[in-house]
Amino acid sequence: MAEPTPRRNEPRLRPAPLLFEPAEAACDPEHFFDLESIDDPRALLARATELTQAFRAATDRAVEYQAIAAAQLADPRRFDRLTPAAIAEQAEWTEDYAKKMVEFGQDLLRGAEASGPESLG
Repeated sequence: MAEPTPRRNEPRLRPAPLLFEPAEAACDPEHFFDLESIDDPRALLARATELTQAFRAATDRAVEYQAIAAAQLADPRRFDRLTPAAIAEQAEWTEDYAKKMVEFGQDLLRGAEASGPESLG
């Protein structure tokens, strides 16, 4: 299970970088971040674990940015604000999930305002 994303006052751990694969490698269904070329099981486990942690961290960050965007789109001060139903449709979520994401995004934005913009990056 992924560890919870660090919050406001906790330092963010930097996982192994996710490097984009060359187009010709990405077309090969057997190719995955060059893992198939690692013969040593210890090295394979280490690299696969690094990738797993990186993907989890990337997922957590992406979800935070989704929540921030949802909160911004639902902001009643916007003349073009969206309803939770419209956000849900655009993001392919349920309306209940969209409402929760808007709330989560509002919490993140309040935290960013209190500590400055660097807390999101």
